Amino acid sequence: MQFVQLLVFLILFPLIAAFFLLIARKDLEREWIVKLSALAIGIVSVYLLITTYDKGTLLISAIPAEPTGLVMFILEMLIAVYILYLGIKHKKWLVVGLILVQSVMMLYFELVYSHSVHVQANLFSDELSIIMALIIGIIGSLICVYSLGYMKFFHEHHPEMPDKRTWFFGTMFLFLSGMFGLVFSNNIIWVYFFWEITTLCSFLLIGYTKTEEATNNAFLALWMNLLGGIAFAGAIIWLAMFGNGIMGLDALTTSGKVIALIPAALIGFAGLTKAAQLPFSAWLVGAMVAPTPVSALLHSSTMVKAGVYIIVRFAPVFDSTVTGYMIAMVGALTFLLASGIAISQSNAKRVLAYSTIANLGLIVACAGIGTYEAIWAAILLIVFHAISKSLLFLATGTVEHRIKSREIDDMNGLIVRMPKIAAMMVIGIAGMFLLPFGMLISKWAAIRAFIDAPYGFVFVIMLAFGSALTLFFWAKWMGKIIAVTSDSKNIEGEVDRSEWAALVSLAGLTFVTTLVFPMLSTHLLEPFLMTNYGHIAQLSQDNIIIMILMLFLLMVMPLSILLPKHKHRHLAPYMGGRTTTADMRFSGSLGVQKKTVLSNYYLQDWFGEKKLKSWGIWLCSAVICIMILSAVFRVVM
Repeated sequence: MQFVQLLVFLILFPLIAAFFLLIARKDLEREWIVKLSALAIGIVSVYLLITTYDKGTLLISAIPAEPTGLVMFILEMLIAVYILYLGIKHKKWLVVGLILVQSVMMLYFELVYSHSVHVQANLFSDELSIIMALIIGIIGSLICVYSLGYMKFFHEHHPEMPDKRTWFFGTMFLFLSGMFGLVFSNNIIWVYFFWEITTLCSFLLIGYTKTEEATNNAFLALWMNLLGGIAFAGAIIWLAMFGNGIMGLDALTTSGKVIALIPAALIGFAGLTKAAQLPFSAWLVGAMVAPTPVSALLHSSTMVKAGVYIIVRFAPVFDSTVTGYMIAMVGALTFLLASGIAISQSNAKRVLAYSTIANLGLIVACAGIGTYEAIWAAILLIVFHAISKSLLFLATGTVEHRIKSREIDDMNGLIVRMPKIAAMMVIGIAGMFLLPFGMLISKWAAIRAFIDAPYGFVFVIMLAFGSALTLFFWAKWMGKIIAVTSDSKNIEGEVDRSEWAALVSLAGLTFVTTLVFPMLSTHLLEPFLMTNYGHIAQLSQDNIIIMILMLFLLMVMPLSILLPKHKHRHLAPYMGGRTTTADMRFSGSLGVQKKTVLSNYYLQDWFGEKKLKSWGIWLCSAVICIMILSAVFRVVM
């Protein structure tokens, strides 16, 4: 009974917090509600882990489906009417058409089939749900706390924009509620409902500033995710017609490929749209127009994680099928091409956006392969990516407010101007591509999984080249941050305490998670794999010891930045024999003094966005068509 209460609390409490945030008008009231709610959600998420990590899969039949399902259907129709109204108001006719199709499909299901569908357990929890709950409850809550200082600063420096922070924070917590509902729902109809909640919240948050660009990008995200919603609705109808009434995730993923493959392919397509895989990556890049906390929430702990979560859920169905390999190919192509595009970006948030798309592609590739080794790598990637990427997004937002720029070249010498924030950015970047941090460990695990899978050599090649590109764009950004300049002043004292709290917590989590990940693997990942695959994957004891030693050695560098400063002697830069001065000047031709300028290579001719993106759209669209057709062909034959 206590377990049921924990799940219901995590789903409903953020909704209650959202209501109170909508009616809170004073900054102090809002601050206390956000901080106390975030603390409660984080504590309960951890308590859920402590009390249930060794319980395996727990099914909950205590919550009745009939009245709850009816309420969900009514809310779905109200959301559809609201989106329809906005689509007509802004003359977004594609959105109008898609929401009408989706609404008609679900209305048809409700009138014709819903009475014959019975799910024994509407909610459930297993090791994967617990991991996702920790990501949502801890990282999502920290992002909400960070937003207090960020949004206050945002409106102080943008007085032309109406202050809608009550609505903003209410939507943020509604987002968390929808995500908890999604990962704890066993009933696919319930999963669909919470899926649509996340779509609505992302649309509202992306369009927060109400500028023309923000509105257009919000509708771009909406119509792309509505495509996924239509596919999801199609999966539900197919199951009602041909699936023997199976609507539980636990039953569907173990019912055999003949019944599950077509709905898995349709729901996998929905996952690709929400995870911003090519050809649907444009909405995630467009989301950068929103305030930084929105970008962090969408990219790390909520929206895109919902997409990869649902694909990982159906991984046992995709194992050793053409459909699974096609999903994996979409992910691999996205990883390779998005990593290349990130090289050509000078805007820090666009680099983060494309690196997010790339890493999600790697997770999708692992889930599509569907073997126990690949799923081990996929879940590790989900965890480590969520922590490092949220840290980087939030730190970048803080830097942007202080230096008035998102350009990587303008972050030159950040280690002098904002040493503590720079140290945290270095930790976040290191967490994405250096040993012993988890992302690189996860990529090693992915390579191992691809080698052992049929036709895996193709994916190994794409992973190797994509990882090389990843090394390039992270290393050149880190180089700009840690470049030492002598003509800059420290501007770090202006950072709000709520921002500090979130950034320090995430920086600490980057180290702690890497340190305790062997325990995470032993107590959560391995039991999950054993239950679903009958096999486990793990690192050897020697590798774990080496990682721990490397981790403590790496801690010396960022910690040294925080030590009391002593006066250092600044040496003139070396310019290949040219006479130079300490203020970055050198003697040019005819004795003319010139300023030394440090800038990055962006290789637009080789890795330009238009060139690589157009290739990716056509290739991945073709692969997706093959994916759907292969599922239909296998079932028909």
